[in-house]
Amino acid sequence: MQTLFFRPWRRSAALALGWALASMAAHAQAPHTPVPDPAAWSLRALFDHAWQRQPEAQAQPLRQQAAEATRLAAQRWTAEPPALQLQTRTDRPGSQQGQREVEVGLAAPLWLPGERARSAALGDAQWQQVQSQQRAAQWQLAAQVRQAWWDWQRARSDLALAQDRLHSARQLAADVQRRWQAGDLARTDGLQAQAVVAQAEAAQAEAQGALQAARAALSAWGALPGTAPGAPAPQDWRAEPLADAAAQAVPDTHPALAQAQAQAQVARHTAELAAVQRRANPELSVAATRGRDQAGERYRQSVTLGLRIPLGDNALAQAKEAAAQADALEQETRLQRERERLAQDLHAAQARVAAAQAQSDAAARHAALVQETLGHVDKAFRLGEADWPTRLRAEQDAAQAQRQLARARIDAAAAVSALRQALGLLPE
Repeated sequence: MQTLFFRPWRRSAALALGWALASMAAHAQAPHTPVPDPAAWSLRALFDHAWQRQPEAQAQPLRQQAAEATRLAAQRWTAEPPALQLQTRTDRPGSQQGQREVEVGLAAPLWLPGERARSAALGDAQWQQVQSQQRAAQWQLAAQVRQAWWDWQRARSDLALAQDRLHSARQLAADVQRRWQAGDLARTDGLQAQAVVAQAEAAQAEAQGALQAARAALSAWGALPGTAPGAPAPQDWRAEPLADAAAQAVPDTHPALAQAQAQAQVARHTAELAAVQRRANPELSVAATRGRDQAGERYRQSVTLGLRIPLGDNALAQAKEAAAQADALEQETRLQRERERLAQDLHAAQARVAAAQAQSDAAARHAALVQETLGHVDKAFRLGEADWPTRLRAEQDAAQAQRQLARARIDAAAAVSALRQALGLLPE
């Protein structure tokens, strides 16, 4: 009996073990999802990743539900949900004798003239306000992400150029050392070359620290870009497309302007609704009554229809209306000031784009001329026709020109990004 009992158990255990081993082997052979290279982050990818981590993005569905509920509330037939009324009356409590009466009714507050339409308009305005708040939050986040992104790009460029300068300084110092040992250069030239190497090492350390600081600021948005500096090519900057720089007016779709308009619209409809809510809502009631006067009599049934109309204005409602009108006036004035501020920011961004592009073109021409000069000086130095100070000065001028060119190109791309920010456009 025991053998018959344990054999199925052993067979089941063997099958389970075989399935487990097969599953483990399949899991080990399954290809893993490739993790994207952090250095391949784009500005748009960084922004999308940062937005998903924001509290506004997490709470947006609930805010939309609240706004939708407000809109649906204005579609009711009554100003407030109906109320159920139950009451009973007897002249002999605790006894079935004597007079008895039971009443069941409904009471429904009615809309005031114009109140329903204005409530619906207010609900629509609040819905638009929720949508505009989301776009404004995205736009504000885009400004911070753009700033951190371009600071990181500048730090990458500075570190790459500092490493190139250090490599060139070491090669030049080795050449000077060989020529000093051959008697072609003085000992002071070799010491000066070593000083240039030390200066380049210090510049590299400074650039490395700036890159770590920029990387830490960028990681605050959930991104951990690669630490390998590499010489960033122009395409690595992922410059945004140039917007219409000739636009002289802020578009109505600008998130900050749309948010101010939505707030002004809500305040305006709130004041209009408060203007019709100067008194309490009238109330319509319907009740069915069933009762008798004495024990033994038949119950009689009746229906009661009533209308309750409040008289006089409410002082609190007048105060509410005045406060709503003040808020509407304040929001309208704020909208005008916001439009003026955004227009000034747009003009300033357009001027910075033009200046940055001109500076980038000038830096490119300067770098080309300095690089050509360095080639001639280096050739003359190798032939013994130029002294060491001239060669060193040409090397330093070329390194400085390359740094200015790289910074000018990144600044030009950052200026275009700032122009898109002033136009209310999100990263692309």
